[in-house]
Amino acid sequence: MAIEPFDVVDLIHAKRDKGALSTAQIDWMIDAYTRGYIGDEQMAAMTMAIFLNGMQREEIRDLTLAMIASGERMNFDALSKPTTDKHSTGGVGDKITLPLAPLVASFGVAVPQLSGRGLGHTGGTLDKLESIPGWRADLSNDEFFAQLESVGSVICAAGAGLAPADKKLYALRDITGTVEAIPLIASSIMSKKIAEGTASLVLDVKFGSGAFLKDPARSRELAETMVALGKDAGVATVALLTNMNVPLGLTIGNANEVRESVEVLAGGGPADVVEITVALAREMLALAGQPEADVEAALKDGRAMDTWNAMIRAQGGDPSAALPVARETHVVTAPSSGVLVKQEALPFGIAAWRLGAGRARKQDPVQHAAGIDLHAKPGDTVTEGQPLFTLSADEPARFERALEALEGAYEIAAPGTAFTADPLIAGRIA
Repeated sequence: MAIEPFDVVDLIHAKRDKGALSTAQIDWMIDAYTRGYIGDEQMAAMTMAIFLNGMQREEIRDLTLAMIASGERMNFDALSKPTTDKHSTGGVGDKITLPLAPLVASFGVAVPQLSGRGLGHTGGTLDKLESIPGWRADLSNDEFFAQLESVGSVICAAGAGLAPADKKLYALRDITGTVEAIPLIASSIMSKKIAEGTASLVLDVKFGSGAFLKDPARSRELAETMVALGKDAGVATVALLTNMNVPLGLTIGNANEVRESVEVLAGGGPADVVEITVALAREMLALAGQPEADVEAALKDGRAMDTWNAMIRAQGGDPSAALPVARETHVVTAPSSGVLVKQEALPFGIAAWRLGAGRARKQDPVQHAAGIDLHAKPGDTVTEGQPLFTLSADEPARFERALEALEGAYEIAAPGTAFTADPLIAGRIA
């Protein structure tokens, strides 16, 4: 049996005592954990030490590169078009990938979107798309590359071969209270995105009530860390800091978010969803060599919709098929007339999850028709008795707990109350 070059307990001691790990130590630790030599209990101690004491800039880079090295890397050199990708840190009503990928692809750019499923209050892109009859998330490598070449955009499940160390570490962080450690978030996201092989990457880093990190300063730190990691790896990377205090758009769920995404692709849709989609598309196309691209025109003239239809059909889906509709609905009306001044994202996300739109465990199914449709947004004037939002579920027994989550989550102020919305895009990091 080969003699291991380091002792994991020594490494845990070093991190516990606020020391820095060398490149060789980090490379060995990630490799040893991936092959099972380091146990979960030892890596749990390490992740808590990192959570409490942080990591230096070089350590985060080394951790990211070690996680990439744990698996395979994709290569798009054989494609006839440039590649660009986008990653969002997730939020409530965040369906931006759906209109964004075909929109960018309509300009002759390849968008390889390897996406995931939802857990807890943040929805998964694959869960949303599986609302479409026939659509499938799992593609072979040959299908994936052929669709990138012909259609330009692919949204599908990531293969097990990309950054397997991250998959193991992510599951461990989830059950040990160390999810929010910025070095671990940054290396997790960027190891997968760099292993995907894209030439450029735009990050949508959210802050606020419905975001992974609530504090804008911590979200900015995460964005700066990830942009630096991308540049270190030779991937042109830009981040936008976006506000997730209020749900994005007017839908939270799966099928209803697909419906709203199609409205955006048809040249309509809620202003906030359009604003973020257009801003991210401009950044992606600029990195792919088209800084002058008229993004709004592609939404208005049908090009983006044509690409969406081709993308859905290529993955077995029927873009014209009816989407699932819930068996039961419950409408909540305004208790008084006035101005809606509060609509807190997190409680609405939890309520949609309780309705069946999300999952508590990875193996749980989602109910594609479950969710919430909002009929007003902060700043809107409402009248007593007017519908504020509609809850949808297949089992009416779910409404009670969803309504409990929404107690105090919205507020109507006196008629004529002045309201100024916070900017949706709070910063850009490049």
